This record gives sequence, structure tokens and C-alpha cells, in this order.
Amino acid sequence: MNVKVSRKAHFNAAHRLYRKDWDDARNQTVFGKCNNPMFHGHNYELIVSVTGPIDPETGFVIDMKVLKDLIRDYVEEPFDHKNLNEEVEEFRTLNPTAENIAVVIWNRLRPHIDQACSLEVQLFETPRNFVTYNG
Repeated sequence: MNVKVSRKAHFNAAHRLYRKDWDDARNQTVFGKCNNPMFHGHNYELIVSVTGPIDPETGFVIDMKVLKDLIRDYVEEPFDHKNLNEEVEEFRTLNPTAENIAVVIWNRLRPHIDQACSLEVQLFETPRNFVTYNG
């Protein structure tokens, strides 16, 4: 029997969507106001879910405190109140779209989650715009 457990978190961050190899006109056409050279920010909401068997000794799929600490250490502390393009290593060469941010978060957390469990990251850039990645 597998059970899915989830933890909510949030962080605030700035970013700019653009490609260095494109001219200003093309970046503006594709990314619009998200291409602002002065950056723009979001109040990101995050749901991290782990699905797996219940440990018969503890009754946990994953200890929620462990999950909380992993999210704090690998997502909130490195991303919160940061300029993603300039302060987060992965985004120095990767456009920080919601899709790419979700994949980066998943990649940061995956090594710390039991391989017998699946991991899902749901990232809300706005209340109506969100992405889901599960590997």
C-alpha cells in the first residue's frame, strides 16, 4: 500500500525570462513583460509530495520534519529573496521558467528521498499558474 504525503512551502524570488543568444526584440516577443531587464518577482507556493509504502515501525512514508528540513535547506534558504538568474547556480545558464524551477527543485531534493518512494514537485508561480514535475 502506497500513501502520498505532502508539505507546503513558499519562497519569494525575482527572475528574468530571456535568452542571451537572442536579440532584445525576440526576447520581448517571446517573454513579454517577464523579460524586464530589471527583473520581476513572484511569491512562489510549493507543494512537495512523497509517495511510498508506510514504514511498519514508524508509521511514516517520510518523517514530515525531515521533509520540512529538506525543503528549507535545498529550496527555501537558497531561493528565498534571491535573484534566481544571478544568485542560484543552476539558473546562470538555464532560463528560470516555472517549469525549469520545478525541475531544479526536484533534482535538489531527489537524492535525499528514499529511492523506494516517488517525488512530486508542484510549483505555483501565481494562484492560477502552476507546474507539476515528478521526474
